[in-house]
Amino acid sequence: MDPFSSEGELLTLHNAFHQSQFKTVIDHDTSALSPENVLTARVYRCRARIAVGHAEEVSAELEGESAPDLAAVKALADYVAGNTSSALSSIGTIISSASDNATVQIIGGIILHLDGKSDDAVALLSKHQGNLEAVSLIVQIRLSQNRTDLALKEVQAAKRWAQDSLLVNLAESWVGLRVGGDKYQQAYYVFEELAQAPSTSTASTLVSQAVAELHLGRLEEAEVALQQALEKDPKHGEALVNSIVLSVLGGKDPAEKISELKKTVPTHPFLIDLEQKNELFDKAAAKYAAKISA
Repeated sequence: MDPFSSEGELLTLHNAFHQSQFKTVIDHDTSALSPENVLTARVYRCRARIAVGHAEEVSAELEGESAPDLAAVKALADYVAGNTSSALSSIGTIISSASDNATVQIIGGIILHLDGKSDDAVALLSKHQGNLEAVSLIVQIRLSQNRTDLALKEVQAAKRWAQDSLLVNLAESWVGLRVGGDKYQQAYYVFEELAQAPSTSTASTLVSQAVAELHLGRLEEAEVALQQALEKDPKHGEALVNSIVLSVLGGKDPAEKISELKKTVPTHPFLIDLEQKNELFDKAAAKYAAKISA
């Protein structure tokens, strides 16, 4: 039996992890799992602990583990903890010897993409054999490359064999927010259902709902969803970033919210991109200033 099917014993862990219910994953009782599913469950729990800020603890716990799955997760923990050089070296070695391992494909793809090697990440992830997380990661990477066409192609292919999967529905909704038109509303329905159900509501699902609301021009509703997200997690980077976007769209000064993001998530990609754009603007303005003064 597929452990991720509706009858499978890993379905709860799988869905909780991909809905960002990390505490649920960490606290999940795995004592009754079949032996063949214990390793996968441990991988989910370790990844959830990394997601909530315990990367160094996970790395220490997995020191010396020889299983490719756990060695890959340790590399991810090291990367998130800031030990990027050793993490990249480790994951490179693991990929070279176990590129057919599903966990290695997923974790390797994540690390490669984070390190700016997105095409290498897609090449590794494309080796998957019916792994929906690999599909969802490829979609995310293609969207980050502004290749909506390739992301859409990936979703359409996955729908042929996994029509009702949570990850396929999410991936289709991510693409829908890029395609626009009536796809905005369709994406909103998916995110709103997850965000408002008590069993699946998290800061991340609320942010997804808010983003859909922003695309639909419903600024007040987006503000409510973002406030709810920040009540659940005041340090949620994406909630803070989208609060900045909301301020700009609403004609408000975002300076205070940008300052808050700098204090909370100083390395957020939004801030790095903003700094780069400011530098480019200053360089362009300096050229015009020189002409005017002359």
